[in-house]
Amino acid sequence: MLAIQFGSQVPVSASVVTIAIVAPGARQARSQRPTPTHEAALASSETGGEHLPPVPPEERRHLLRRGLRLEALTIAWNVAEAASAIVFGWLAGSVALVAFGLDSVIETISAVALYGRLGAELDGGHPEQAEDRERKALRLVGWTFFALSAYVVVESVVTLWARRAPEKSLGGLVVAGLALVVMPALGVAKLKTGRAIGSKAVIADAKETFSCAILSATVLLGLGLNAAVGWWWADPVAALAMVPFLVREGREALEEARGESGCSGCHDD
Repeated sequence: MLAIQFGSQVPVSASVVTIAIVAPGARQARSQRPTPTHEAALASSETGGEHLPPVPPEERRHLLRRGLRLEALTIAWNVAEAASAIVFGWLAGSVALVAFGLDSVIETISAVALYGRLGAELDGGHPEQAEDRERKALRLVGWTFFALSAYVVVESVVTLWARRAPEKSLGGLVVAGLALVVMPALGVAKLKTGRAIGSKAVIADAKETFSCAILSATVLLGLGLNAAVGWWWADPVAALAMVPFLVREGREALEEARGESGCSGCHDD
């Protein structure tokens, strides 16, 4: 070991001198080194939200299978809901109920696209091809929502102008009431799964499910007022109240198709 000789012949380690010289800079470098928490914060600022750590492959496969089950349940529910709402709405002359059923048809298309995407990843397929198919489906979904919004506006205004009173619909009340119970629970399950996977697509689908619950509450209010107190105009007004939600869902679908979704707490699949 090298030593520096002073008058007292006391050896001083060169390494000690070196440490004394560089210690302030080393401390500064260590203080600037990002900690795991700091790295997470940096990742969060880059993604626009909370950055979740990578999920182990086996756990991710388990979460993907759960996502597939949730999407299968969504498809089955939406098909039954759409058929029931359209039939009951047509029989009663309810614009709100028919629009609610058509909304379920559109959301079924979106759920089928997402099911295919999650299934492709689980089977080890090419995620780029699945993502491309999903974006095409989302573009169709987005423009269909706009078309549905236009239909609801025209039909509601004509109904109000002609004073066409819809019939009472017990079946419609049951469908809307069940949706108000099922959709929030399904949306919460999707939201937890999407955040665990880190999937923007699943989280966006969960938000659509919550929107469906809001729409069902709107339909239930319109049908209930017509049945309880005879306010026939409540049905077309409830349908018009659905339009902002339909337009928003259409816009968000097109943004997701272009890859512009600002989803916090998630990253690309």
